[in-house]
Amino acid sequence: MIIKFIWSPVLITILAVVGYFYELPVEIIGPSLLVILIIGSITTAVCLKERKLNKAVVFLKGQGEYFIRRFASDSHLSIFVIINGLNSSDTAVREWLRACNTAQLIFNAWCESFIARIRNDDRNGNIRLYLHTYLVELWSIVSHYHEFVDQFHEVASNSKISDELVEQYNRFTDEYNTFVLRFRDHIGELKRISRTEIEPPSVKTAKELLPVSQRPKEQNIEENIPKPKDNRGYITGKPPI
Repeated sequence: MIIKFIWSPVLITILAVVGYFYELPVEIIGPSLLVILIIGSITTAVCLKERKLNKAVVFLKGQGEYFIRRFASDSHLSIFVIINGLNSSDTAVREWLRACNTAQLIFNAWCESFIARIRNDDRNGNIRLYLHTYLVELWSIVSHYHEFVDQFHEVASNSKISDELVEQYNRFTDEYNTFVLRFRDHIGELKRISRTEIEPPSVKTAKELLPVSQRPKEQNIEENIPKPKDNRGYITGKPPI
């Protein structure tokens, strides 16, 4: 890799020294040095871009594995595990909980498939070919996941829930929001070196919850499920925008 960066200046130096000692005309040595300089500059730019792309591939794979390990499956920080901690007698909330249980199975299967494919392409050396595809898919996974986070926050904000569940959710938001900020930075970096229509702000952070005892007294605490709009929070299979 170092040779790709230094061959051009080394060759230019050698030709310049040879031209000086042999008193070669500038009309001969000058164009040769210019051609070498241009080729060297192009080669260096390509190498730098390849290094950034390789770094982006490693980071994307790491981000996907981290997200699924910490926030999916049966992790205690999974929003689905937190949702299952809700204890409500409200019919609408209980129906929503059953829908979330079904969605969890589909979501976990999607995550496992994503990780299996990205690891397989990484082993085969094909992951760079599908870098943009995997970025869009991870963005889609996180966006769908955030819909469940948003719905839980809305339900919990209008429900009497235990302080322990609030604390568990707020621990989740701390780590989840750190992940979101890193993912945003990664998208911003990738936009500078590759083609992607995804904007960093499209990856949304989670809102924290106040314990019931600290909520405004005038707030009417009642159990009520939010009305999903456009299948919000459900995996629809729609392609990401």
